Amino acid sequence: MGGWWTRIRAGYEEGQDEAGDERPLTGYTALLAGYATLTAAATAAVLRWRGRPASRPAAGDLALLAVATFRISRMLAKDSVMTPLRAPFTTYQGTAGPGEVMEAPRPGPVRHAVGELVTCPFCLTQWVATAGLAGLVVLPRTTRWITGGMTAVAAADALQLAYARLQQAAE
Repeated sequence: MGGWWTRIRAGYEEGQDEAGDERPLTGYTALLAGYATLTAAATAAVLRWRGRPASRPAAGDLALLAVATFRISRMLAKDSVMTPLRAPFTTYQGTAGPGEVMEAPRPGPVRHAVGELVTCPFCLTQWVATAGLAGLVVLPRTTRWITGGMTAVAAADALQLAYARLQQAAE
């Protein structure tokens, strides 16, 4: 099996672009296995906790979770204050907007793959949403409180940006 994986990885990684962008198939596989393991563990915990599969989330819960997932993913991937969490996997590239930074993944198969994940709000969304759904089943009141708070933060961010644009337009 080791020879098969080595051939697959080598064939895939040959297709790197001219800029030499790393496509660390081993790192991606580790992340995929980690996500699958965490999702299976959350599912097992829900079944053990409730004794049956969870019911479908209410529309209001999904709305809160959607906005909170957006805000939490963006915060984890871009906020300056979260830099220490990303630093083992990224290097600083510059500022990216109010309170946000641009970072690039560090080299190495796993560090690069994790670096891509933690700097990409779109990539983090699936992980955050899965955690939120598990939270709605296991700790619904706490999860609603957190998602409500993060939804308020997202709304406040939108208002701050709108206000800044209005100020610019008035100048």
